[in-house]
Amino acid sequence: MNSTPISSAQTGVHEQLAGLVARHAAHAFRKPIADYNRRAFEHSLAAWRAAGEAPLILDTGCGVGLSTLHLAAQYPDHFVIGIDQSADRLARNTHWEGAEPGNLCFVRADLVDYWRLAADAGWRPARHYLLYPNPWPKIGHLARRWHGHAVFPTILQLGGHLECRSNWRIYVEEFAAALKQLSGQDTAAEPYTTDAPITPFERKYLASGHSLWRCRATL
Repeated sequence: MNSTPISSAQTGVHEQLAGLVARHAAHAFRKPIADYNRRAFEHSLAAWRAAGEAPLILDTGCGVGLSTLHLAAQYPDHFVIGIDQSADRLARNTHWEGAEPGNLCFVRADLVDYWRLAADAGWRPARHYLLYPNPWPKIGHLARRWHGHAVFPTILQLGGHLECRSNWRIYVEEFAAALKQLSGQDTAAEPYTTDAPITPFERKYLASGHSLWRCRATL
């Protein structure tokens, strides 16, 4: 089934983005952390420790977990944690062929809490992926996009190689602009294509003829 291209009245980087990012950077995010997210974090921490605390990869918003499996196979000397807030998505068939790699775990958690728990624990993942997050394309939805959310400074605090991909160019342009504003790193949206898609969305978008975009930075 073909995927419909993203439609939005927004034609460029949101004019309020810089102010919103600056405001979030200046004020600590105080939202209470839910107990179930603390338990989820402890579960993943125990799994990572049991694996010998290998270099860590976070696959945030992993959906059905296909990207987590691909990353674990691509980086066998790392430990990959796939995080999604939906138990239903995590339980679905991933269409993975063959034996699953053992250097991973999946966890159901809200990312806003999970990122803050990871930062408070001093985690410094080697690699951190945000693959095809909900674009929230309406002009009024800026604060729902990860770069417009109060948790964005925490995402950068975790450091490592950070990569965001989307089929909406504006999302990646905004992510890159917010990243540069807080980190000083000169990064930008760049076209992305692959013959080996690692998420169902990536596969569907490519099959539908969508352009894909990403930005990358090593923090």
